[in-house]
Amino acid sequence: MSKLKRYLIERDIPGIGGMSLVELCGAARASNNAIEQLAGAVQWQHSYVAGDQAFCIYVADSEETLRKHAELSGIPVTRITEVPLIIDPLTANN
Repeated sequence: MSKLKRYLIERDIPGIGGMSLVELCGAARASNNAIEQLAGAVQWQHSYVAGDQAFCIYVADSEETLRKHAELSGIPVTRITEVPLIIDPLTANN
């Protein structure tokens, strides 16, 4: 298997910010089922929901795998960006 990389997936989903917990639960289940089918090639870390968008952090072996995940889960992808570096307050300690 290829080395896993971190990605930010932007999803334009009208109304997602107003979805109920039950609706969001269904989306999470769809994502988890797709991840299971892709057998270790992708991991979902977490997502942020704001207005009509979701910003999802995934670890995967390729952008192609993330597009396959979107196809299997039925959750649309607007843009995928590789995130090669993370900085946070602890970065100041280096």
